[in-house]
Amino acid sequence: MFWDRVACVYDLFVNGINRETHNKLREIVADLIRPEDEVLECACGTGMLSMVIAARCRTLTATDFSTKMLERAKKNCRTFGNITFEPANITALPFPDATFDRVVAANVIHLLDDPMQALRELNRVCKEGGQLIIPTYMNRDRRGRTGHFVSAVDSAGAGFRRQFTVNSYGDFFREAGYTDVTVTLATGRIPCAVAVMTRTSRA
Repeated sequence: MFWDRVACVYDLFVNGINRETHNKLREIVADLIRPEDEVLECACGTGMLSMVIAARCRTLTATDFSTKMLERAKKNCRTFGNITFEPANITALPFPDATFDRVVAANVIHLLDDPMQALRELNRVCKEGGQLIIPTYMNRDRRGRTGHFVSAVDSAGAGFRRQFTVNSYGDFFREAGYTDVTVTLATGRIPCAVAVMTRTSRA
């Protein structure tokens, strides 16, 4: 698997190549987490957001499809005692309905063959009135062109399935039935848009 292969070097991308974007992303997500929250994080990767979420919430369940990414995340987050790490497929989550106050899934929607199924699962495990927080890289510019770095990463095996602009990303969630979507852009070399919406019974 591509993500198992790159787990050992992924932090170079997080803290080096795309550092500006990720620092802003951390700030945006941290401001959305409350001390009493029980949080689910899908596609946690090497723990970039896990650390800022855990510092703010009551409990965090951090999941990823890649076991190597999870191993790396455990090492990076070893000082936090409120995180549980579990392997999980975002399109078939092993959690009961309405379990979490906040559900976070960062930089994964654009990689999925069936993002709507993932969205249904994220919505299902979120409590009534809870929030979905779904950041994803913007791999098209305002003119609809794919960036050179994104093209190179995709060629290496990342497997981008969707390419979004800020506007089309918001539309993706509105078309899925969410009426209160907000999208905040974390700018940088590869910008990341953070979509936030309230769990809905219509999704």
